[in-house]
Amino acid sequence: MWISILLLLVGLALVVFGADYLVDGASGIARRFGLSEFVIGLTIVGMGTSAPEMVVSFIGAAQGNADIAIGNVVGSNIMNTLLILGVTALILPMGITATNKKQDIPVNILITVLLILLGLEKTLFGIGTDGLNAVDGGILLLCFLLYMWKCFRQKKETPSEEETAKEHPVWLSLLMVAGGIAGLAFGGRLFVNSATDLAKALGVSDKFIAVTILAGGTSMPELATCVAAAVKKKGQLALGNIIGSNIFNILLILGGSALIHTLSFQDISYVDLGALLASAVVLFTCCYVGKKDLLDRLDGALFLILWAAYMVYLFIHL
Repeated sequence: MWISILLLLVGLALVVFGADYLVDGASGIARRFGLSEFVIGLTIVGMGTSAPEMVVSFIGAAQGNADIAIGNVVGSNIMNTLLILGVTALILPMGITATNKKQDIPVNILITVLLILLGLEKTLFGIGTDGLNAVDGGILLLCFLLYMWKCFRQKKETPSEEETAKEHPVWLSLLMVAGGIAGLAFGGRLFVNSATDLAKALGVSDKFIAVTILAGGTSMPELATCVAAAVKKKGQLALGNIIGSNIFNILLILGGSALIHTLSFQDISYVDLGALLASAVVLFTCCYVGKKDLLDRLDGALFLILWAAYMVYLFIHL
């Protein structure tokens, strides 16, 4: 018990320091190569902070445990949007660009709908079986490649000489990103293992562990990175990190997991999928209601209330 708690704290420390280095390194790369902080957050940071989810889901799929693979991603995406963006918006209201509103946030909704349609094709259309098979996995992976191609074709920005002079050399920024991702991945894994051991000792189900503890543990890199970005007043990097992580989780992680082993949706409830879709829709809605082009503290409070309501539901239905 005490060893698990100690490892949990060590993992937490690695995640915090890793997030700090990752944000600084990624910002440096963005300016040096003329990429926006949002695109860097969407791609390098988003994929880097999703490494724990990938490890957990791939291992779950290889072991034939769909509850772990799917529950981890569903829970992580809900937590990314409602908890992490909620906390980040309370610290630093985040500006929303026209591209965010017209492309990135709607795509987040579309891939969520795609996941639900592919996962519930028998229930909804009376064809195939409910779950993700190899063909579904291939569709998700193809969508991921197309979206990444689209992201890197966005218009580049030319940094000023003053901004460039303030940044680290490229090699150091790359080293900071690599070190930050390593700290996040290793620290997140330590946290997940110790938290899972503690939860299993309490006798809770695999699905509950996946949607709550595993999802929370594997989302720690996103939380630490977004908080660090908010403190450094880099709201676009934080937003890009969350949207990128959500897209990465569904298209690449579940797509790859489905190629490893067919993933059943049998134990994922309609409430879980409803909460997943609702989190994406609420983010989109908040971009057009109230203060436009800004996720403010009121939006952050709303996200946290919705996340708390979902957690209460899960605990009631243990």
